[in-house]
Amino acid sequence: MIPISRPIIGEPEIQAVLRTLESGLLVQGPRVAELETAWAAVCRTRHAIAVANGTAALHLALLAHDIGSGDEVITTPFTFIASVNSILFTGAKPVFVDILPDCFNIDAAAIEAAITPRTKAILPVHLFGLPARMDVISAIARKHGLILIEDCAQSIGADLAGTPTGSFGTGCFSLYATKNVMSVEGGMVTTNDDNIARSVRMLRSHGMEKRYHHEMLGFNLRMSDVHAAIGVEQLKRLDSFTQQRRKNADFLNHHLQHPHIITPGDACLRCSGCTLCQTNHVWHQYTIRVRNGRRDEFAHRLAAAGIGTGVFYPVPAHRQPHLVAAGFGNVSLPVAEQAAAEVLSLPIHPALSTDDLHHIVETVHAL
Repeated sequence: MIPISRPIIGEPEIQAVLRTLESGLLVQGPRVAELETAWAAVCRTRHAIAVANGTAALHLALLAHDIGSGDEVITTPFTFIASVNSILFTGAKPVFVDILPDCFNIDAAAIEAAITPRTKAILPVHLFGLPARMDVISAIARKHGLILIEDCAQSIGADLAGTPTGSFGTGCFSLYATKNVMSVEGGMVTTNDDNIARSVRMLRSHGMEKRYHHEMLGFNLRMSDVHAAIGVEQLKRLDSFTQQRRKNADFLNHHLQHPHIITPGDACLRCSGCTLCQTNHVWHQYTIRVRNGRRDEFAHRLAAAGIGTGVFYPVPAHRQPHLVAAGFGNVSLPVAEQAAAEVLSLPIHPALSTDDLHHIVETVHAL
């Protein structure tokens, strides 16, 4: 079976975990500090703050910016639910803007029309490893005095015209086991704002800066040194992982041809206004569209041929039951709704062999 994702764990990660266990320094110790320093260097930010997971990164970033009840946060409906739940955790209201059909990211040109006097922040998602239109979104945020929080869960190492994701605003990353760089579980907040960094550090650890002196209501959302040790070794291989993902994507873009699918490469050729040519895509997922209602059939037949797939995501956020019940579902977002019915992700991870790639292409062509 060719899985949709495969964490690459080698001897460096194993030895790093053993050394950490033997050291006895297991929580908020030197490995966490090492990972934070290295992560900040990749994102070119002053601060990187390690937390328990990607959802915690989003939640604490929002709280650090004093986002709460009565505030509105503009975001995309086409994302993993953590992007939206984190807004709900603070008591704020998510306001959804539809996506672009070719790259699945939020339609930056439609954001300004969604701004109201209650809008406090914009939360774009760099979906599948492709940066959103941060040039446009940053300009809108500056014009209206809005906070910019980036969901970078899938985009470590990606950039727009040389500027890394996570450095346009406050960045929120996931190090979950399937991510391009993983620590089994973990998250990271990046920022150039000293006050935001201080707040996130206190919020992750019971509101403490000085031990047993609690300056605010905080949480227990720290990263362990065992997880950080894995992340340090993984981050050293970010460039090689990314290069292989790009090679795999290039192979699929050049060889996949089927009358019922649109590949990311096809979308790029058709797009007018997408910034794909100015970005460094890191290909967390390779997502095709399967037209004419054949997506589920394709997925089943690929599985029968030993090829794993994923549907990211089958239900847009505004159609999720708890958001409908809360009154946030009374909005038509046709592009996101169509994408949810058509998207299918194929394996793209660095562990794929040339034979695997040929098998994927040959199987799709036979469907």
